[in-house]
Amino acid sequence: MMIEIPALLDADELARLRAVIDAAEWIDGNATSGYQSALAKRNRQLPEDSEAARQAGAMILEALGRTPLFIAAALPLRIFPPLFNSYEGGEAFGIHVDNAVRIRQGTDFRVRSDLSATVFLEDPNAYEGGELTIEDQFGVQQVKLPAGHMILYPSSSLHRVEPVTRGRRVASFFWLQSMIRDTEARRTMFELDMAIQTIAQDRGHDDRAIIQLTGVYHNLLRRWADT
Repeated sequence: MMIEIPALLDADELARLRAVIDAAEWIDGNATSGYQSALAKRNRQLPEDSEAARQAGAMILEALGRTPLFIAAALPLRIFPPLFNSYEGGEAFGIHVDNAVRIRQGTDFRVRSDLSATVFLEDPNAYEGGELTIEDQFGVQQVKLPAGHMILYPSSSLHRVEPVTRGRRVASFFWLQSMIRDTEARRTMFELDMAIQTIAQDRGHDDRAIIQLTGVYHNLLRRWADT
C-alpha cells in the first residue's frame, strides 16, 4: 500500500525547516548505508547526530503527530528519527531494498522497518529527474511530489531515486515500525477506518451503526496490534 500524505508541512514550516538544514554541513550519504545500499548510492546527507538534523527531524515528527491520515495509514509504534538527503549533478540511488531493522548509530534504539517515508522538501519544478521509483505488487510507480508532501510505502519494496540532471532534490527520509506487522492486515485497518470516516460524515459519529463499526475496528486492533 502506497499512500500520499499531502501538505504534511505548510509553507511556513517548510521555510523554517529549510533554513535549518540549508545552513548545515552535508556529508557523503553513505554514512548510514548498509553494504548493498553503498554500492548504489551517490548523494549527500546531513550527519545523523547533527543539531540541524535533530531540529529539522523534530519538526517533521511534530507534523506527523497531528496528521490523522498518516496515523491511520501507518498505525506507528516506533519512528526512526528523520534523516535528510540531497541529490544534484547526476547523483542517484540505484535499485535497492531497505534493511529490515534500522539501528540508530551509537544507541540501542532500533525499529523494524515496516514502512518507508520520503518527505519532499524542494519544489519539483526546481530540478529535473529525482523521481522516487517504487516497484511493488501493482507494478512500477514514480513519485515526485510538491514540497511539503510525503509518500509512505512498504519498506519491502524495491525502489530507487532517479538521477538528478538539473537543480537539487532535497528530502527527508525515515522508517517506521507499525503496530500491525502484517501488510494486508494494516491495509484492512486503513480501509475500514476510511470507510467509517466517510459514512460518519453523512450519518454522524453518534449513529449506532458507526459506533458498532468503530467497535469492530478497535477489536481488530486489539487482536493484531503489537504494543
